[in-house]
Amino acid sequence: MRSDEDVVRLRKVVREELISLGFGLVDQTKMITAASELARNTLKYGKGGEGHVLKLKDTVRIGLELVFTDDGPGIPDISLALTDGYTSGGGLGLGLSGAKRLSDEFMIDTESGVGTTVLIRKWKVS
Repeated sequence: MRSDEDVVRLRKVVREELISLGFGLVDQTKMITAASELARNTLKYGKGGEGHVLKLKDTVRIGLELVFTDDGPGIPDISLALTDGYTSGGGLGLGLSGAKRLSDEFMIDTESGVGTTVLIRKWKVS
């Protein structure tokens, strides 16, 4: 994630992968929205980073995993950052909390001065 064009490309890849896995329009919209928010956070607050898309399969489900990693300043207070309406950059404050709500699984790992990794997953019974 180095530019707005990378965000657009990521959204396209996420959409294509969700369609290939048979996800419906509502779940596609949720994950594309979450991906967009997290990619933009990576770009804006993490000063760029990486976004990875991985298809998942277990014994009864298929899914999509998205991982966003940056080497930015980290998030000093995760609880505060996950509060609806909180923003450190003038936005609506729905990026992290929105991504958490829109996904089935949400994990965040952050360290001050080291960076942040956010993982989200969406599952579908196969």
